[in-house]
Amino acid sequence: MCGIWALFGSDDCLSVQCLSAMKIAHRGPDAFRFENVNGYTNCCFGFHRLAVVDPLFGMQPIRLKKYPYLWLCYNGEIYNHKALQQRFEFEYQTKVDGEIILHLYDKGGIEQTICLLDGVFAFILLDTANKKLFLGRDTYGVRPLFKAMTEDGFLAVCSEAKGLVTLKHSTAPFLKVEPFLPGHYEVLDLKPNGKVASVEMVKYHHCRDEPLHVLYDSVEKLFPGFEIETVKNNLRILFDNAVKKRLMTDRRIGCLLSGGLDSSLVAATLLKQLKEAQVQYALQTFAIGMEDSPDLLAARKVANHIGSEHHEVLFNSEEGIQALDEVIFSLETYDITTIRASVGMYLISKYIRKNTDSVVIFSGEGSDELTQGYIYFHKAPSPEKAEEESERLLKELYLFDVLRADRTTAAHGLELRVPFLDHRFSSYYLSLPPEMRIPKNGIEKHLLREAFEDSNLIPNEILWRPKEAFSDGITSVKNSWFKILQEYVEHQVDDAMMATAAQKFPFNTPQTKEGYYYRQIFERHYPGRADWLTHYWMPKWINATDPSARTLSHYKSDAKA
Repeated sequence: MCGIWALFGSDDCLSVQCLSAMKIAHRGPDAFRFENVNGYTNCCFGFHRLAVVDPLFGMQPIRLKKYPYLWLCYNGEIYNHKALQQRFEFEYQTKVDGEIILHLYDKGGIEQTICLLDGVFAFILLDTANKKLFLGRDTYGVRPLFKAMTEDGFLAVCSEAKGLVTLKHSTAPFLKVEPFLPGHYEVLDLKPNGKVASVEMVKYHHCRDEPLHVLYDSVEKLFPGFEIETVKNNLRILFDNAVKKRLMTDRRIGCLLSGGLDSSLVAATLLKQLKEAQVQYALQTFAIGMEDSPDLLAARKVANHIGSEHHEVLFNSEEGIQALDEVIFSLETYDITTIRASVGMYLISKYIRKNTDSVVIFSGEGSDELTQGYIYFHKAPSPEKAEEESERLLKELYLFDVLRADRTTAAHGLELRVPFLDHRFSSYYLSLPPEMRIPKNGIEKHLLREAFEDSNLIPNEILWRPKEAFSDGITSVKNSWFKILQEYVEHQVDDAMMATAAQKFPFNTPQTKEGYYYRQIFERHYPGRADWLTHYWMPKWINATDPSARTLSHYKSDAKA
């Protein structure tokens, strides 16, 4: 987890422009570097470092003696870098996982390089010998990337939009900033004056496709066919491997634990893997909630079962409400469900940073989208429609859950790892027949639960615990977090404001007072940037007016008692 920032073809004084790079300093609290590109006085890189791998030689932009014309700035982890290094017999100069990008690019060009990377990443690769610039982002956009480009060829790139919005350029007083699409890379020509021209934008991977790097990984052979026992066995192998490869770090590992199915499976598998790797420290697990929150009780059961060093963080409604401004600034969105769910995650990340030495944090993000875990999947008209919806959710993760997970942890200098979004695990899951993946017997994620039924990884009552939205589970069943927020907002936004909402906010007009309140805060921090969010997150196939699962008729408030 780091912060990357770069400018190409700047007309302004670089030392003034680089102040914008300091807006993402939270992403890399360990070191900062600002470096001009030789021969291009108006091109530069900025880098904030969180030292997770190779404390000595991990600074960026990465430059190697062998390729003096290549510059690499990246944020992420490449889990198969050692396997590829051995396979192609590359001579490494550092212990940094990202070094593999330079060797692969020199060997086979950008397309082969990006398809062979097993991991999460956002990168800027500059080749001054061939006058080319490349931008790339991982399949699900687990690592963030934003860009701004003007018609005359000025390009600015950053991990978060806040590092770009205050930049000035002579031809564009209001710089259009947009997210770089996940699963894509872009090729640009570098001109002698340091400006760039886009050549092509390529979608290199679809979440359904088995990734190219499968050719070089060491996972034991999977069994063919869709017999239920075969599938369960394959899922266990791939999930185990997804967690194992993510142990790559020189810093202490911790795990978020809400007591739901996903985070519990991650925590239990992680603890098992750390023992096998003979790691000397205890695994710290972290749960957050208000008094009598269902999540806290469930997380405690799991922690006792697996034997982790468990931390419980209590917060009250006042602390949650007070955090809203900081949370919306960190998130760069006004999406209602994302903000609700982010408050708890933001506060627990703050606690981890302040009170522990855990830096690399595992979590269960991505499972609901992949395994059809949202309660509204019970209403899917057919397995095929459910499959379509699952893929749509995965494609949009970078706007919602993955965005929340990255920004709330990065705001406190933590690095998040998400095994459910592992390429091999997710592409295998999506290759299964649609009817295998739908909710069964009134229980969502039935297949995933079944796969771990006899493993004794987590208590059975947790394995079959019904879905609870994170923003709801952290509060009591008697008083949901979304109700607390709505009661507070009722006094902040009056009916007259709502009556003129469409004039004030013609794009994505807020339909509720809560939505209006969040939008006001967002516009204060990021005026005129509402188009970063294409649409609000909402359940499908039902006439929902609120994204909370607790408003759905399927939800049983006593199911958790």
